Amino acid sequence: MAWTMRLWRPRSLGVALGVFMTIGFGLQLLGGPFQRRLPVLQLRQSWIPSLGPTMKSCLPRQRLVFLKTHKSGSSSVLSLLHRYGDQQGLRFALPAHYQFGYPKLFQASKVKGYHPQSSDTKKPFHILCHHMRFNLKEVLQVMPSDSFFFSIVRDPAALARSAFSYYKSTSSAFRKAPSLAAFLSNPQAFYRPGGRGNHYARNLLWFDFGLPFPPERRVSSHLPRDPNPLQLHIVPSGAGLGTLFQPMSTVANNNAQPASFASSDFGPSSFIQWGLAWLDSVFDLVMVAEYFDESLVLLADALCWGLDDVVGFMHNAQARSEQRLSAANKSVANEEQQLTARARAWNNLDWALYTHFNRSLWARIEQYGHSRLQRAVAEIRARREALAKRCLMGGEALDPKYITDVRLRPFQFGSAKVLGYVLQSGLSQKEQEECERLATPELQYKDKLDAKQFSPTVSLPLKTSRTLPP
Repeated sequence: MAWTMRLWRPRSLGVALGVFMTIGFGLQLLGGPFQRRLPVLQLRQSWIPSLGPTMKSCLPRQRLVFLKTHKSGSSSVLSLLHRYGDQQGLRFALPAHYQFGYPKLFQASKVKGYHPQSSDTKKPFHILCHHMRFNLKEVLQVMPSDSFFFSIVRDPAALARSAFSYYKSTSSAFRKAPSLAAFLSNPQAFYRPGGRGNHYARNLLWFDFGLPFPPERRVSSHLPRDPNPLQLHIVPSGAGLGTLFQPMSTVANNNAQPASFASSDFGPSSFIQWGLAWLDSVFDLVMVAEYFDESLVLLADALCWGLDDVVGFMHNAQARSEQRLSAANKSVANEEQQLTARARAWNNLDWALYTHFNRSLWARIEQYGHSRLQRAVAEIRARREALAKRCLMGGEALDPKYITDVRLRPFQFGSAKVLGYVLQSGLSQKEQEECERLATPELQYKDKLDAKQFSPTVSLPLKTSRTLPP
């Protein structure tokens, strides 16, 4: 069994030492989450795929840190964490309201019921999973250092479409623009760094991961050069695996890390590569929204969970209003392609982050095995479909106007309607409880967990008029 020397969770000794040297010389020059003392180098077991459900000798992982990124399918992941933790009697690190002081960096003091503990064994929480801007030093005040860290990313072009619709009233840049196309055609006419809510308008994933931005005031909107060019085919999750790109080698160059952030040769490209290497050293798995079910299989395998533990319904999905493309509608297709290219260029840091984790996901799939993955994905989808038929009116998500039960009606924010679920009538008590866990939106489930962990007299009720957008 292979073991590697790791700074938190690097993939190799070379990456660990490179990141360690960079941290030692340069992090004091940066603000935010990088002004901290990181854990010492330690030996940790490398990830290897399990041998299958009948041959597993592992124990389920139950100390989890999920960085819930915005508009990336993270609400669906949060739903399965809520459900799993609730059923297993695990303790959640909960915010007093619904987010941990976002968009400010995460602070341990924002966790309800938090008390400083010097030992990992005395830390009372199992799962940290609600919206925050990542800050490792403070997270480690709440969660044990051997927790499983994971997150999810999405193609910046798809994210931009969703974010523009959802945060148009929140971001001053989006609010000024008549359309996303108009915004991306000349973003500098609308966007001002530091403007109210403008972190939603550019490189939102990079922001959520708590990474500092390049030293230059004005970041180039050109796509960063990738030393390992990626033939990336963005297709919906579930397309034939044979049509997907094959991952290129991502072995880090031990000499690629700069000796100092003050070095004159430390340009934007090196800055991005350093940030990605640092994330690799922290996160055990980063899921990809475009391959959501494939990511769920890898998550279940890494956590030693059963597939039933990761089967659930999609949450916080917006009603589709975009025009469907067809081969005959070439002008619309060309406009969409142009918008996609501009969105990726404007969100250049997010595009670098996305392609990096897309590549690493498929490297893990190579280890896991394509045929094995296809079988597991098919099983997840079959179980989800069966649950939908048994639990849901119409077997699918519905317009919120049909949802009269406030416990199941998702919070409505932005210009697009957020879909939700109506349960079938005539369910047994056991089925009713199971189906409610699957269909309950994130805000209501958070309130349920809050009431379970704390006295209802101090639990805060859901006040949608003041609730921050998820």
